[in-house]
Amino acid sequence: MKIKYIVVFVMLACFTLVTQALAQTSLIPEVKKTVDEVIRIVTDKELKKSQNEKKRRKALRTTIGAIFDFGEMSKRAMGAHWKEVSPADKNEFADLFETLLENTYANKIESYNNEKVIYQKENVEDDYAEVKTKIVTVKHDEYSMDYRLINKSGKWVVYDVVIEGVSMISNYRTQFNKIISNQGVNGLMKKLRAKSGDIKGM
Repeated sequence: MKIKYIVVFVMLACFTLVTQALAQTSLIPEVKKTVDEVIRIVTDKELKKSQNEKKRRKALRTTIGAIFDFGEMSKRAMGAHWKEVSPADKNEFADLFETLLENTYANKIESYNNEKVIYQKENVEDDYAEVKTKIVTVKHDEYSMDYRLINKSGKWVVYDVVIEGVSMISNYRTQFNKIISNQGVNGLMKKLRAKSGDIKGM
């Protein structure tokens, strides 16, 4: 009887390990698919033309938005102040922050110059994961760019990007906290509205 229980235990353990392995190996291809599509867009000769800038940015927003969870990013960027904000202001902040993030990411990725993206490894712990990548330039300089993901209802989405050890969301949270401390949430919203207006007017 004990042997039977041991066999069942081992089978369950193996099943768990296989399931975890399958879950983990599905993350890098998902991130890679998005990054590959972003690179395809920014290297497209037609889309690179100045008259097609809006079309290019729209394509980038669609691709990035498929895997980036801007709602989660907004909540984390606002930090402890998120609880103090009304539902209406939360929605507006999320929209404004999404515009800011998309523009920031697009500006960085549009400077792409045949850099090589190396997918190193992924770490998965419960509903959180990190896909580590390395960017190698044509001059063989290297820097890290890691994607942090969260599992929401079975779908893995990006909630932060860490470049050379610096969290993009933590960086924004520090900036936002400083503004809120001096000017309140309304002061932050005012600045973001102005910034969003400048971006959309480009």
